[in-house]
Amino acid sequence: MKHLRRPARRALLVVHVSVSVAWLGLSVGLLALGVAAFTTSDASLTEAAYRAMKVFADWLLAPIAVVTLVSGLVLSLGTPWGLARHRWVWIKFWITMATAAATVFALRPEIGHAAAAGVPDASLVAAPAVSTTAYLFMTAISVLKPWGLTRRGRRLRQAGDSRKTLDGRPARQTA
Repeated sequence: MKHLRRPARRALLVVHVSVSVAWLGLSVGLLALGVAAFTTSDASLTEAAYRAMKVFADWLLAPIAVVTLVSGLVLSLGTPWGLARHRWVWIKFWITMATAAATVFALRPEIGHAAAAGVPDASLVAAPAVSTTAYLFMTAISVLKPWGLTRRGRRLRQAGDSRKTLDGRPARQTA
């Protein structure tokens, strides 16, 4: 894929960071509601917390997960970071895929069942706790960029280095 121009890359980066932060905040909010619903002895509070979780799940979870995934994918493919060149990008991609799938196919239906039943459900504490941990981990590796290049990234870097001339300047391509 051709690299994004600077204005497009910056705009997409703002979108990606914004929706990623929104996903983290939404997860923390769901965790707070799940803990409130699970730990209270007030049935009306349990029901209200699960209904609030259902509103967030129905209106925000899937769109935020999809926009985060797509914007991250386009950023990785449209910048020198690449999708499979650096381990931290590759790991973030797979964690995002897993959490997006779990959010859409497991968490949303479970919230719907809990809202209908109004009975405390420990899985609605565990799931947001796990997702919050995953999002915090992805935030950390986005900032720290650990682990270096993947095997593919090392191969691509070596291929790029072999195209340079003896004086270190890139060779001109004639074809």
